[in-house]
Amino acid sequence: MRCSTGRVLAVLLVIYLAVLSPGLFFSAYLDSPVGVLVLLPYLSVYLFHALGVPGLLVHGGACGWGWCAPTVLGWLVAAGVGLGVLWLLAWGLARLCALGARQR
Repeated sequence: MRCSTGRVLAVLLVIYLAVLSPGLFFSAYLDSPVGVLVLLPYLSVYLFHALGVPGLLVHGGACGWGWCAPTVLGWLVAAGVGLGVLWLLAWGLARLCALGARQR
């Protein structure tokens, strides 16, 4: 079996979407530890805003008592962080698979 980074990334994306999908039907699912783990790329926008990166939240992050929604740039950063982490994981798994196949 040939393990390429692209194939492993596709499998990881399908798994990620499958784990995220119960949040569409059960809002309490996103409050569970698994739901919070799945939402980490989204929450990274707030971390980067706290670190001083401008333009990630609407109204400059000043939304009163609520959480500001991400801007278009914020959504792109969240997607980039999520895909970057998944790509690194896929790259590492593909390397492990290649090393395992080489030792056989």
